Amino acid sequence: MPETASKASSPASLAPDPGRWKALVFIALAQLMVVLDATIVNIALPSAQQDLGITDGNRQWVVTAYALAFGGLLLFGGRIADLWGRKRAFVIGLGGFAAASALGGAATSGAMMFGARALQGAFGALLAPAALSLLAVMFTDAKERAKAFGIYGAIAGGGGAVGLILGGFLTEYLDWRWTFFVNIPFAVVAAAGAYLVIREPEGGRNRNPLDIPGVLLSTLGLVALVYGFTRAESDGWGDSVTVGMFVASAVLLVSFVVVEARVKAPLLPLRVVTDRNRGGIYLSLGLAIIAMFGLFLFLTYYLQIVKGYSPVKTGFAFLPMIAGMITGSTQIGTRLMTRVAPRLLMGPGFLVAALGMLLLTQLEIDSSYAALLLPAMLLLGLGMGTAFMPAMSMATQGVRPQDAGVASAMVNTSQQVGGAIGTALLNTIAASATTSYVADHIGSATSRSQQQLVALQAQVHGYTSAIWFAVGILAVAAVIALTLINAGKPGSTPVASGEGVEGEVPVPVVAH
Repeated sequence: MPETASKASSPASLAPDPGRWKALVFIALAQLMVVLDATIVNIALPSAQQDLGITDGNRQWVVTAYALAFGGLLLFGGRIADLWGRKRAFVIGLGGFAAASALGGAATSGAMMFGARALQGAFGALLAPAALSLLAVMFTDAKERAKAFGIYGAIAGGGGAVGLILGGFLTEYLDWRWTFFVNIPFAVVAAAGAYLVIREPEGGRNRNPLDIPGVLLSTLGLVALVYGFTRAESDGWGDSVTVGMFVASAVLLVSFVVVEARVKAPLLPLRVVTDRNRGGIYLSLGLAIIAMFGLFLFLTYYLQIVKGYSPVKTGFAFLPMIAGMITGSTQIGTRLMTRVAPRLLMGPGFLVAALGMLLLTQLEIDSSYAALLLPAMLLLGLGMGTAFMPAMSMATQGVRPQDAGVASAMVNTSQQVGGAIGTALLNTIAASATTSYVADHIGSATSRSQQQLVALQAQVHGYTSAIWFAVGILAVAAVIALTLINAGKPGSTPVASGEGVEGEVPVPVVAH
């Protein structure tokens, strides 16, 4: 083996960082803040819309501005983390996120709110890949890495549901502005802790010049893709702007791949995504997120509109899912990750989640929470927690330190794009099923109460129709995980680290 690779795996260069567990606390706190933000604002949206006089047509921009900036800038953010150093990118990202949150909380108009959300997304795109790649380069022992990624995976998966609880509390008992202000203490504590505790391993920076054409093509391509899906949700798939966005996105992203194959120092080295294991992880994770994001939305609507739950009660109804995710990630995933191949956790994990979804296809207006929703949420959480954890760890395993930021950014990109696709695709399916149900059944409803009942039944029918699709998507994710991902159980040197990694041979992922 060439000297570069042997140096990379030498004991000296892989000496564990003494502050790594303290660092994990602050990295996890930052990750929780970013994931919370994806759902916490949704609950506050009706109140914010009323206060700031945002029209129904424009309110989607509170969510869309964040999603576009975050999804579009992730690859650029990951590359900046590789260039500047992950610790610096992490701390700057936190500071910027706190400032943008303060601006959002103090918003006096719709435009100010949209701007604040776009800024949150931009700093989130710098912060999220830096957080994941810091874990990748700080935890080098297989067992410790499994524990660290178990905690991180539980937060990445369960944080959205925590956001629903916290958002409900803050909106109901304080004011919608606190769904923004709450980020500031999170960010300040995480940034101060990271600055004092994190000691980034030497020699892991990528000092190549920035690939400007790659930055422009990837950012515009991802923005067009995410906007295409959000536009499809509100204006329909046949809308000329929607179609135009998808065409533009395809052209830009194909051009991006062509450019990356030719330039000397690409933004996203194609070896990061063409690796069979990582490609399988990005694809299966993206599909699982498509299924999950739509479901969060449907269950929130079902509990609040059909069952009449308050925002706080709705948040608490999601607790079994969080408990399942934490158990799946920190107990099942962490204990088995060093013993079995990752695909044997991811594939069955997605199938257990699909079983939970399958139960939810039986939803009716008067379904019992304890008999149907509780077991379904537990299965969903357990399955997703078990699958997420090895996916997060494997996505950065065997990557050169100089590529750790962009490899981490690809995990976040698959989640962001998956979220945009899931919300648009499943919402469209649900809306179309609801409309056809009303058309078929409204004729037999003579009284006002019967018409209201048909409207509720139509909504639930729409949700279950979309959930059937989500079951199928999760089954496909499981098949991809089981067939594409062929890495064996992790060895003791899962990520390259140290000075001598400039060569062409990365530390290999152990395969069957």
